[in-house]
Amino acid sequence: MDFRKKTTWLVLAQGLALCTVVQARQDSTRTASEETETSAPPVADRTRAGASRSASQLTVESTGIGQPRSLFDEVLERNPEIARALYLAAAAEALAPQLRALPDPTAALSLFVLPPETRSGPQQFSVSVQQKLPWFGKLSLKEKAATYAAAAAAARVETMRLDMLAEARRAVSELAFLDARESILLEERDALVRYERAAQARYASGSGLQQEIVRIQAQITRTDTRLLGISERRWTLRSALNALRDRPADHPLESSSLPEAHEPTFDLAALRSHARSRRPEINEANAEIAAGQALVALAQKGYRPDVALGLSYTAVGRRDDAPGLLIPPPDNGDDILALSASLNLPVRKRKLAAGVEQAQALRRAAEEKKRQTLAQIEGSIGDLVSRMPLLYQHLQLLENVLLKQAREALRSAETAYATGKLNAVDLLDSEIVMFEVQVAAERTRTDLAVAWIQLERTIAGPAMQSTESLSP
Repeated sequence: MDFRKKTTWLVLAQGLALCTVVQARQDSTRTASEETETSAPPVADRTRAGASRSASQLTVESTGIGQPRSLFDEVLERNPEIARALYLAAAAEALAPQLRALPDPTAALSLFVLPPETRSGPQQFSVSVQQKLPWFGKLSLKEKAATYAAAAAAARVETMRLDMLAEARRAVSELAFLDARESILLEERDALVRYERAAQARYASGSGLQQEIVRIQAQITRTDTRLLGISERRWTLRSALNALRDRPADHPLESSSLPEAHEPTFDLAALRSHARSRRPEINEANAEIAAGQALVALAQKGYRPDVALGLSYTAVGRRDDAPGLLIPPPDNGDDILALSASLNLPVRKRKLAAGVEQAQALRRAAEEKKRQTLAQIEGSIGDLVSRMPLLYQHLQLLENVLLKQAREALRSAETAYATGKLNAVDLLDSEIVMFEVQVAAERTRTDLAVAWIQLERTIAGPAMQSTESLSP
């Protein structure tokens, strides 16, 4: 190959490389401008930047005294479902750079077994390279859609973490209630055993009835049955908690207690604002809306053709036939260097229109998802803000009024029983009433604690009380 051919080859190769660089730079510039104009928040960046202070971790840090924080940390760190979601989010994040890159160039080699004879000589082999260049902006839109899809996947991870944490906290609260109820039942059983002995002594002396002894023994059996039920329920909750943190079912648990009840007073506007700014479901919906917008723009660009640039080199031998040897042509044996360009023809209008319609439907679905989440937040906050003060009032009524009355009635019954003015059945009824009020108080305390957990899940963070009470 002479100097002219070498120069032509070099110039054309540099031209093809320059086209590729220009295309990539235009896509990068377009990506930066479109991301500046979009209204959707950069969820992925915010998730990575705030990974050390996520809503789930803030909730764990705000748990009160007597709560097993190490257990909650293990749920967030060891739960296999959360780990799977994290890997899926990482896979989604790794997709964007792949979509941003140009398609791989294609190379072809043709060997002519029967070389075609041309005026300048027989063609021996041909080598070609082709690079496809998508229309301006297509690659950047694909990358943007994938980036926001990765942000949505990261938000789903935080949603799962909050759900798992709330489930673990509810189970811990139920275990604390079971411990309190068991303590009350054991105290009740000890009292029943004392009553049984007293009833047997009175029956032996002829001042009591055997029916009283049977009634007390039946109540003892009923208490034992309830204690067995508590053991069964405790094992179920223990197994569920250990499954959440990927531990054996019989792995020991830390002891826990119910938090101290305090009167709920809320700033309703602050709760709504906190929920809308921190709920990962809203971040997920925003990311999906932005991804939908990018997909709509990408589908609309489907009407624009893609360009393919090619470069081919054909080796040509010198003529060795009689005419060629007698009168060699001026370009005898000169190789062939060709530059080609092609584009696809987007003529399937119905297919392209369907693609645009599909992308628009996905974007609208994401918008409805956000609207649904906001409605759920409003409904949940309204329900909890209305119900929690009633639970607190119920607890105060049980502890400050009914429990005191039940204890006073029991003391009077015991005095009357000791003087022979009251039989054992009436004394037993007074005892049962007092213990049932105690259990009801613990159940209400647990329900209030669970309501706090639900509120913190609703607003995706610690629930701070307002200094003033707002009526729902």
